[in-house]
Amino acid sequence: MEKIEIPRKAVYRLSVYQRCLQRLRENGVETVSSEALAKAAGVKSTQLRKDLGYVGQFGTRGLGYSVETLGEAITAALGSTRLQPVVLVGVGNLGSALLHYSGFKKEGFEVIAAFDSHPVKERVRGTGVPLYDAAEMASYIASHAVKMAILAVPATHAQTVANQLVAAGVQAVLNFSPTVLEVPDNVYVNNVDLAIELESLSYFIR
Repeated sequence: MEKIEIPRKAVYRLSVYQRCLQRLRENGVETVSSEALAKAAGVKSTQLRKDLGYVGQFGTRGLGYSVETLGEAITAALGSTRLQPVVLVGVGNLGSALLHYSGFKKEGFEVIAAFDSHPVKERVRGTGVPLYDAAEMASYIASHAVKMAILAVPATHAQTVANQLVAAGVQAVLNFSPTVLEVPDNVYVNNVDLAIELESLSYFIR
């Protein structure tokens, strides 16, 4: 099925809705109103209904949305009906912690390999993820048709590694390196700067 063209910000919100629906399923909830789902996702109900318009017409007046049906529709629209292979680059303290996070597969993503310029096997022990030298990264990505990568290398090396990822065929990067990456227009980057997140939170501390 051809993937629906959805604005990037709406894609992010759809992912949030999907997480909320998953929690509802786990709690045995079968239907949810647009108001309740919007509140759980932290958006206005008008915004939610607009976003859901990208994946189809759902909901019954007075009854709300079927949690199962809506979740399946969002999954299909986002193209996450099967495990999406991901590689992780940079197995330092943060990279190692990310590899030990069990939530990726639950959410539809599988880290199939990790790479580091100085691979230390102890950092991936117990994860089941194979660790390779960074020199093997490009050939591995190309041969396994990997389109997504997690970047957790020092800022001084981030752009160089990002260039290698893009050249190998990666189209989306989750960037934990504290630097802004320059990539082609057809490559998408989501930045996760933990220091900035903490700084923004500190504003609300009184």
